[in-house]
Amino acid sequence: MTITATRLRPGFAWAGIIFLVVQTLFWSGPGALGTIGVIGSASWVGVAHIITNTLAKAARDSERFAHAEREATEWQAAQEAHLNERQFRLGQTSVMALPMLRTIRSSNGELTDAQRAECLHMEAAIRDEIRGRKLLNDGVREQVMLARRRGTIVTLLDEGGIDDLSDAELDRVLGRLALALRDTTADRVIARTVPEGSEVAVTVVGLRTVDDEEVTLLGGEPDDEVELWLEIPRASASS
Repeated sequence: MTITATRLRPGFAWAGIIFLVVQTLFWSGPGALGTIGVIGSASWVGVAHIITNTLAKAARDSERFAHAEREATEWQAAQEAHLNERQFRLGQTSVMALPMLRTIRSSNGELTDAQRAECLHMEAAIRDEIRGRKLLNDGVREQVMLARRRGTIVTLLDEGGIDDLSDAELDRVLGRLALALRDTTADRVIARTVPEGSEVAVTVVGLRTVDDEEVTLLGGEPDDEVELWLEIPRASASS
């Protein structure tokens, strides 16, 4: 019965002790409980039960503390990553905005039309740093700025779908995105990451506004036609 209690079956162990007590009472009477070891058997089962419960509680507490430690470690890592990401974005913003801020200060806010347009492009570039995240590298930033200077509206949306890509695969995806931005003649371009699990990493859609005189005369809105549709695969063709 002691071994049964140690193997986390205290109900069976105590049932056996109760059977032993009842059997001894019918067989030899109450006086035999101490002489033939029934009380000692019950004591051993009680000690085994207490020790087993104590060890099980210690194991649960240890597991709970380990889980809490893992959560604290993950929280700290997330906070450090958030801080590093924020510092990186602030650094990128400072590098981009500082020359224009100096121009604004030196001209006392009297900017030319070209400088005002450049300020708008700069504002859009800062938004890209927030919404575009991993869709940006130096090549993509350059092509996005050139496209905006041509009059193209560019929107970059990184929703976390390419966080698992290796550096080599990410460079390949971004290089293809930069080429698409360089070659497109669309009026609007939207590049968006695709959630993990898909074979496509990034989709790029370019729209061109088509002015139909008949539609305009009837009071309708100009239609958009797809000038560019590109799906950049998550893995290279060779792999």
